[in-house]
Amino acid sequence: MPTLRFALAQFDFPVGAVVANARRMRELADEARGRGASLIAFPEQSLCGYPAEDLLLRPGFLAACERELASLADGIEGITAVVGHPHAIGEVYNAASVIADRRILATYHKQALPNYTVFDEKRYFRPGSEPLVIENEGVRIGLLVCEDIWEAEPAAKAAAAGAQLLLVINASPYDMRQAATRERLLAQRARENALPIAYVNLIGGQDDLLFDGASLLVAADGKVIARAPSFQEQLLYVEFDPDACTLRALDWPACSDDSEEAVLYAGLVCGVRDYVRKNGFRDVLLGLSGGIDSALTLIIAVDALGAGHVTAVMLPSRYTSALSLREAHAQALALGARYLDLSIEGVFEAFVRTLQPACGNALSDIAAQNLQSRSRGVLLMALSNQTGALLLSTGNKSEMAVGYATLYGDMCGAYAPLKDVYKTQVYALAKWRNENGNGERGSGNRGAPDAGLPFPVPRSPLPIPPAVIERAPSAELRADQTDQDSLPPYDILDAILARHIEGAQSQAEIIAAGLDADTVHRVVRMVFANEFKRRQAAPGPRVSTCAFGRERRYPIGSGYR
Repeated sequence: MPTLRFALAQFDFPVGAVVANARRMRELADEARGRGASLIAFPEQSLCGYPAEDLLLRPGFLAACERELASLADGIEGITAVVGHPHAIGEVYNAASVIADRRILATYHKQALPNYTVFDEKRYFRPGSEPLVIENEGVRIGLLVCEDIWEAEPAAKAAAAGAQLLLVINASPYDMRQAATRERLLAQRARENALPIAYVNLIGGQDDLLFDGASLLVAADGKVIARAPSFQEQLLYVEFDPDACTLRALDWPACSDDSEEAVLYAGLVCGVRDYVRKNGFRDVLLGLSGGIDSALTLIIAVDALGAGHVTAVMLPSRYTSALSLREAHAQALALGARYLDLSIEGVFEAFVRTLQPACGNALSDIAAQNLQSRSRGVLLMALSNQTGALLLSTGNKSEMAVGYATLYGDMCGAYAPLKDVYKTQVYALAKWRNENGNGERGSGNRGAPDAGLPFPVPRSPLPIPPAVIERAPSAELRADQTDQDSLPPYDILDAILARHIEGAQSQAEIIAAGLDADTVHRVVRMVFANEFKRRQAAPGPRVSTCAFGRERRYPIGSGYR
């Protein structure tokens, strides 16, 4: 029997862009047909984007999906297309339709509906119960949708119905452990059914979710045959030999660096780029403090959007060090980002004078610190309003966990790229970025060369100045302040937080692992006490197995500790 040549469309299909998504699918189907493919598979819910959330509760949206599916079908000729979409027939199903010769040949309904971590599919869909095996070029292909492969029964039903190959279309969100988990699961299903698996996944950022692609081919014995790069759109060609029951990747691009830092960094860049563009913005701005969090956020933004679309704003106070001023300007200059230097002293003093009748002659230490941060927030939001640039918040997960952040101050912003990244990971990413893809980024800085600073500003060859990485972290809201005045060292803090948040361990279990009891109790108290801040935080890309917001949802008021 001749081999079957087919294509997997590892692409971004934005939520709600039904007409544009259908147009792109027609174009990709034409391209695949032109390269000899007899079938092309698109990701889960590719017609409407994933997750469409409560758009799926609107009859008008479902009707638009139905219209575009019919229009798409009318434009598919000479190739079979497997398209993910919502299927409203009284009840709504998460469906995959098979289109060929300008008509819909069959529709499969997803059987396993996830309702855990970031998923809420039982709110929108009803489960299917029947397998679907289609024939293409004489090959019997069993269709599955995402969660179907995570449970044993749907794949077993397809095998019992005579499938020679399992084709799985997916919208599987990224986290740092997900790729390894997928591979283990797919290997298990392949071995259980003695069938090879072709797995295609969605690409792109959608609000606080990232979809990494990383599509896979798995042999019947469970061996991974091919891996597509993460966070790269690709039309992937595959050959299936029905006599040998084997899959072969046809010229798949190699993964140049599949280290944890490389994939995570690519995901953060993807998240910023897609959040900004999908929400109708072109430019971003951020407060650049001379610290490592804002320095990493700046290079991520430049890599995502280009230096010409990024403005870095230094907002010094009386406590801002010469090191911070020097290194922040050096980084912006080296990257070619626009750089502004706006002192907050006048704003802060005006606030203090206004508060004097209510607060007396002196603010408390904490009130004065937070007022400085809020002075910065006011100016950054005003610049965002004035310029139309989206404001990025620069805080990390360690800070958000324990509340080491100021509401309406450094928490201001529409998107927080590092929201789910621990401080120790921030350091690892900064070092990785300095070691990968260094070099000058041009002279696109539109500010004055030295911005009137009383010292020379070196043009660093590294994206993040080494002095920023090496310095002791500090909020610089009072004299000689460091983060460790208020927090445990970050390696200890992050170890406790990871066990408490991702590991869901009790305080007793964390202490039993060798961590100091008083420190554990203190950190956990801080996590619970600051839920109210996290409820008001900007969204940011989910990269861990338990992110704040969509996934980790605790009551604000609770007697449990």
